[in-house]
Amino acid sequence: MSGHDKRGVIIGASGGIGLHLVEQLAAEGWRLVLAGRTEESLNAAAEIAPDAIEATSVVDARDMQAVAGLLDAHPETTGLVNLAGSILLKPAHATSADDFAETMDLNATTAFAVIRAAGRTMRKAGGSVVLMSSCAARVGLPNHEAISAAKAAVEGMTRSAAATYAKAGLRFNTVAPGLTDTPMASPLTRSEASLKASEARHPLGRIGQPAEIARAIAFLLSPENAWITGQVIGVDGGLAQVRSR
Repeated sequence: MSGHDKRGVIIGASGGIGLHLVEQLAAEGWRLVLAGRTEESLNAAAEIAPDAIEATSVVDARDMQAVAGLLDAHPETTGLVNLAGSILLKPAHATSADDFAETMDLNATTAFAVIRAAGRTMRKAGGSVVLMSSCAARVGLPNHEAISAAKAAVEGMTRSAAATYAKAGLRFNTVAPGLTDTPMASPLTRSEASLKASEARHPLGRIGQPAEIARAIAFLLSPENAWITGQVIGVDGGLAQVRSR
C-alpha cells in the first residue's frame, strides 16, 4: 500500500497521545482526518503536520450517528483510531451512577461507535482499527472498578469485531497502556508522591511517554502488519504481566 493509499481518521487527535500520533503517521506518509470535540484544539493539532491533513471534523465520539457520518464522509479510510476516553480513580462505593455511566460512555460507547462505523464503511475495502484499553483491564488495581469495567468491554469488543470482520480484511486491535504522561493523567502525575508511587508500580521503573503509545498504534495501523488482528498489546512498562519487585 502506497503512502497515497494510507488514509487515516484519528478521533481524539488533539489529546496527548493524539498529537504524537499525528506526527508519527504523517512521517509515515499517511493522509489524515482529525476529529475531536473542539475546532480550536483540532486546528492546533493540524499545525503539527499541515501537509498531511485532509480535513478536521468536530465530533462527539459518544454519538454513534456522528461517528458513522464521519466515516461516511471519508469512505477511503484505511486506518481508524479511537483515542476518546477518560480516567476515573474511585472505589466502587464512592462511584456515583453518573460517574459510572460517564466512564462507560466515554470509553466503551465511543469504542462501539467506532466499531459500528468501521463495520458499515471499512468492510468494503478492509483496513485497520485501533482502540484503547488500559492495563487496569488486565490486572487488578485498587480504585479502578469503573474504568476497568469500561476498558474490559473494549477488549471484548475488539476480539468479537476481529472475528466478525476478518473475512473482509478489516482488522481490530487494542493498545493497553500503563500510566502515561498526558494531560488526562495530570491529576496523578502533578503530585510528586503520586508520581513516585506510580513509577514504582511499573516494573520498568517509570511511567510511559505518549510517543511510545503512538508508535504502538502506528505499528498496528500499518499495512505491513496486516496479519495481526484481535490482539490487545500492552504498552505498560510490564505492569500487567511482570512482577519484578
